[in-house]
Amino acid sequence: MSSKRHILTAVAWPYTNGPRHIGHVSGFGVPSDVFARFQRMRGHDVLMVSGTDEHGTPIQVLADQEGVSARELADRYNRIIVEDLVALGLSYDLFTRTTTGNHYRVVQELFTGLYENGYIFAHTTKGAVSPSTGRTLPDRYIEGTCPICGYNGARGDQCDNCGNQLDPIDLIGPRSRINGETPEFVDTEHFMLDLPAFAGVLGDWLRSKSGEWRPNVLKFSLNLLDDLQPRAISRDLDWGVPIPLDGWSDQANKRLYVWFDAVIGYLSAAIEWAERTGDPEAWRRYWQAEDAEAYYFMGKDNIVFHSEIWPAMLLGYNGEGDRGGDTGSLGRMNLPTEVVSSEFLTMEGRKFSSSRRVVIYVRDFLERYSADALRYYIIAAGPETQDTDFTWAEFVRRNNDELVAAWGNLVNRSVSMAAKNIGAVPEAGELTDEDRRVLEHSGAAFDAVAEHLESSRFKAALQEAMRTVAEANKYISDQAPWALKKTDPARMETVLHVALQLVSDAKTLLTPFLPESSNKVYEMLGGTGQWAAMPRIEEGRDSIGGEDGVSAYPVITGDYAADEAAWRSVPIVPGTPLSRPVPLFAKLDQSVVDEELARLEGEAG
Repeated sequence: MSSKRHILTAVAWPYTNGPRHIGHVSGFGVPSDVFARFQRMRGHDVLMVSGTDEHGTPIQVLADQEGVSARELADRYNRIIVEDLVALGLSYDLFTRTTTGNHYRVVQELFTGLYENGYIFAHTTKGAVSPSTGRTLPDRYIEGTCPICGYNGARGDQCDNCGNQLDPIDLIGPRSRINGETPEFVDTEHFMLDLPAFAGVLGDWLRSKSGEWRPNVLKFSLNLLDDLQPRAISRDLDWGVPIPLDGWSDQANKRLYVWFDAVIGYLSAAIEWAERTGDPEAWRRYWQAEDAEAYYFMGKDNIVFHSEIWPAMLLGYNGEGDRGGDTGSLGRMNLPTEVVSSEFLTMEGRKFSSSRRVVIYVRDFLERYSADALRYYIIAAGPETQDTDFTWAEFVRRNNDELVAAWGNLVNRSVSMAAKNIGAVPEAGELTDEDRRVLEHSGAAFDAVAEHLESSRFKAALQEAMRTVAEANKYISDQAPWALKKTDPARMETVLHVALQLVSDAKTLLTPFLPESSNKVYEMLGGTGQWAAMPRIEEGRDSIGGEDGVSAYPVITGDYAADEAAWRSVPIVPGTPLSRPVPLFAKLDQSVVDEELARLEGEAG
């Protein structure tokens, strides 16, 4: 493998049935951005892609309730989600949508390759229909008792309690989540993905990941292999990607199932990104090169799609399932290097629920608190390997004790003292053993933090970075440079030089986690140019939703290759002008806890 790696960072696609809440971004958003920013700082070529997932009956149902078209609803929430993810600082190379003409073409190409290789077949099955409307009910809008484990809240596609795939007709006592009525099951013809044809090759591939993947993800995925069943990939509805076969493409009420087209979005987004860069073949470096890597980020309810179904689709397109076959016209695709799944985030002991108003939307949160404060909390206390609970008390404590009193205080007192007494980065005189020790430890932290980040241990990486902040604060307290001003000004300058070097190192270590505030520290230390690039919204142009003509739509992108940020300790330069610092983070009053809990109870009630 060459020293410069090509790393695909594939981030789960948020669904456009409403704004995203902080539970969503704790799974797919912030961890993926930490990983992508870190890998760019290491000098690697990163392609971070995603977009809004916009098809399916749930969108149509909600659009009907609001008296708008599915396209209008998707347009509205696409823009809201784009704006929120930019505000959170997520550094997508391209964040697009699944309703583009480009996406339709790529989805239909994957379908065709799988179909021609014999991994997709037509099958008459029972479809759930609403007796009152006559409209097909989506699997996820049907609930009942799981026939396998007895869990009463199982959905029509999957039981979250035991993890098994289901069909709505399997449920005991099925009921519509829309209006509570019992669905009717009628004969309908659909296309099925022959998942059992991949059980052997999937098993070999998954077992090869032992020791590399998070144990919870690998164990869950291996447990599903014994019960793989053919899975429907089409639905009776008019909002989605048309089926590219004679006799099917012109049927107004038959479309590819939303889950099938959504996972193909990783590939279609990469192809759209390549077109936008002016190098249409550039996506192949991330999908087809032997040494390319691909990391997929999502919450645990999406594991089955990324560790079983999407790899099966890629294998089938490659002609590598039980039936063999020819590689599709796009060429052979790589399987995921790792599926990085987070667990669930609850809120004050309750499951996030937009319908029950047990929710904190990203937009509402960022109107009151900083993006970096939320990013910090998600990594420090989020659901990396186990379900965790968001509480306002813990958010306020971490903000005040760790961001304000530890990191913010280190920056403020180091830069303030040097700016006030010298006006620039001071020269260092002869270093003491303690000076050298703390500098060596700070320099060694780069390898320690990197080791954790390479293995997607984000919480441990942040803890290690914050340990260097604690050591730097202790160093300044022990050396007391303020007391040296009159007694030994040369020593004071040396201590301040060391302190500013520690601040610079910590700023770099924290950049993947806290890009916005790290940019501020870079400027306080006299840095020029762009340290860590932030994402921006640009305009994309394509046909949307199968309609004729070209439409504009918002995409997220950024100039991340121009970053000055590099994963190493860079010596600070004596004489660099310093200015008085501004506070990095705002201290929150304890009254915030009561205010937010009251707001939550008021909305939920």
